[in-house]
Amino acid sequence: FQMDTTPESYLDLFPLDAIVYLTPDSENVLEDIDPDKVYVLGGLVDESIHKQLTLQRAREQCLQTARLPIREYMVKAPNSRNYHSETLAINQVFDILCTYYETRSWPVALKAGVSSGKGFVLREGVEQ
Repeated sequence: FQMDTTPESYLDLFPLDAIVYLTPDSENVLEDIDPDKVYVLGGLVDESIHKQLTLQRAREQCLQTARLPIREYMVKAPNSRNYHSETLAINQVFDILCTYYETRSWPVALKAGVSSGKGFVLREGVEQ
């Protein structure tokens, strides 16, 4: 992948209506990747302290939001810690988006990108 870095804000580089801020707290499900949109991947260290921070930031900036379709294709797996989290690291989100773009399959992308430590597994019967 080719990357450019800049000290400028994405708000200064792209039209607001082209930006989609990805946040696990969005009500909107990302159903497909639109090549005319710019997707912002945020990064937070502690998901419990910063609950809904990315959603709040996107709303303050009047941006569209979306979340990965984890709830639509995955279920909470029984585990001894009873830990389930839809908050992913930036590299996981990036890998999921790349895999989806290549395969056009959310089950394939989510299975590859959501680690078992997050407490989710693909729903039974979901086609890959």
